[in-house]
Amino acid sequence: MTAVIACTVCTLRSIMPSFEDGIVAHCPRCGEHLRSRKPYPEQRTWALLIAAALLYVPANYFPIMTVTILGKAQSETILSGVEHLYGSGMWEIATVVFFASIVVPLLKIVGLSVLLVRLHVDPALGRRERSRLFRVIEYVGRWSMIDMFMLSILVALVRLGEVATIDPGIGATCFAAVVVLTMFAASSFDPRVIWDEGRRPGE
Repeated sequence: MTAVIACTVCTLRSIMPSFEDGIVAHCPRCGEHLRSRKPYPEQRTWALLIAAALLYVPANYFPIMTVTILGKAQSETILSGVEHLYGSGMWEIATVVFFASIVVPLLKIVGLSVLLVRLHVDPALGRRERSRLFRVIEYVGRWSMIDMFMLSILVALVRLGEVATIDPGIGATCFAAVVVLTMFAASSFDPRVIWDEGRRPGE
């Protein structure tokens, strides 16, 4: 009996023998070890999600940047920055920053947590909907770095010495860590386990 499996690195589909003890197959393109499932996807995803959730609080509490104009410094958190953008009439940019910096990371953390919990609570119920949810999480995750891109551009451009400067704060570091951890968490989760029945630990 043969099986078709996609490489987790280069996505090449290969025909290989059935997964029996002692059989090890490698991708003919990149040499990666072919597996029917990612090793320990639930444990890895949970670990990354917990770390991201812990950093999500300081990412929104501490200043993401400090603006210094004529010697007067003012620290801005993500939420205060959104409020100032709304107050300045730039509601379109404020909306984008709000969703990209606050809603999207929270959506990824909550969404992946729901997927992991449902693997053990009514695993056969709503599988199609959970697969769609995972695709949504993967799609919106790419927009999480918009705030960091904006901040990096501002820090690089606004260097006017004593007139005006913008420096990143500790909140920016925490937020960048949240984005990276949630990206790794989504990558570690194997959506194929949603459709598995009678799974064994580590498959």
